[in-house]
Parts: sequence; C-alpha cells; structure tokens
Amino acid sequence: MTTVLLIEDDPAIIQATTIALHKWNYKVATISDWCNLINDLQRINPQLVLMDITLPTFDGFYWTQQIREVSNVPIIFISAAPMDPNAVRAIAIGADDYLVKPFTSNVLIAKIQAVLRRNNITQELTFENYRLSILKNELVYQQQVVKLTPTEGVILRLLFINANQTVTKEQFLQALWQGGAFVDENILKVNISRLRNKLSKVNLSQQLITERKRGYRLISHD
Repeated sequence: MTTVLLIEDDPAIIQATTIALHKWNYKVATISDWCNLINDLQRINPQLVLMDITLPTFDGFYWTQQIREVSNVPIIFISAAPMDPNAVRAIAIGADDYLVKPFTSNVLIAKIQAVLRRNNITQELTFENYRLSILKNELVYQQQVVKLTPTEGVILRLLFINANQTVTKEQFLQALWQGGAFVDENILKVNISRLRNKLSKVNLSQQLITERKRGYRLISHD
C-alpha cells in the first residue's frame, strides 16, 4: 500500500484529505513532532509527501529543503497561497507539483497519480498470487498480464480491498462516480461481465461471485 505523508496542521483539512485518500487505498501518515519533522519522515518512509506552506514551526519551503537533503520522495505543495510566485519557489527547491486550496478530491488524486507515475512508483494490491497495478490498470498472474479499462480497474480494486466480503452495487457506483465515470447499474453489470471474461484468462473468474440483488464478492480458495 502506498503511504502518503500529510504535512498539514489544519484538523479539518487533515480529516477531509485522509478520507479522500483512504477511498483510493492510500495509507495516510501525519506529523507527530513539528520540531523533528525529518525524524518522522524517515520513520514513516512515505512514497509521497503533501506539503502545506504555513506550518507551526518552520514553513513548507524550509522543510522541503530539509527533506531534499535526505530523500528524493515526491512532494506536492498544497496551499491557499496564490500559485505565483509560491509555485515557482516550491518547484525551484525540489517540489514536484503545486495544488491551490480549495481543491476537489478528484483533482488531488489525479495529481498524486501523475506524480507517482512520473517517479515510477508502483501502486499494487495483491490477492492470493494475483497483483493489481492501480496506476497501470493491469492484473498480473505469473507471466500473464491482463489489461483493464479504468472502470474495470476501479471495480477490481474494490474487490481486492474487500476480498471475501460483499461489495454492494452502491459502493461500486460511488467509487466510479468519484473517479469521474458516470454509470448506472446496467452499465456496472456490463463492466462486471467484461471483467469476468478477462479474469477467466488467469483462472480467477470463478472466484468472482454474484450476490443476487446485493453486489459482488471475490472469494479466496479454501
């Protein structure tokens, strides 16, 4: 699971951002000691940092410079301050991108995925001997690779995360809507059917169970 370190001191923003990231299966860590931020960074070892500018001790520009002395972890600035000249300054000292508050969760996720992709950081979920690449929308089993559409990728991601539990139709639709895909139950059913056909290529289709009038469940072998 990809860990995002959220360097932010506003409780409301921390809560909202954490909820948004959890929905996409990111693990979120926060700072516990503002005087020893680098120690927290090294202990957590995140794959990406979300950095605010205004912080309790030193500002985000200072901490970005400190981080760059010990780590190449991707950094996205999130700030209510105007983009220019702060964005220029942030990029100049080592940040990878800049996002102005307020922003939607879809924009945030898109920024994170783009930065992780540029830095070749793989996001994977596993189920038994299967690996699902979230960034590439690929299911890998032994030497076989199954290409998925973005919609199929979201569906399989939810099934992997909730293995052996029923994922309701409402949960699928909510996740797809949040990702920008506007689908109804009929379109969901069509995508499940297409996904099941692809899973048959790697002997996984029989483990995808339909729960009548409820949803779907991915079951493990006994």
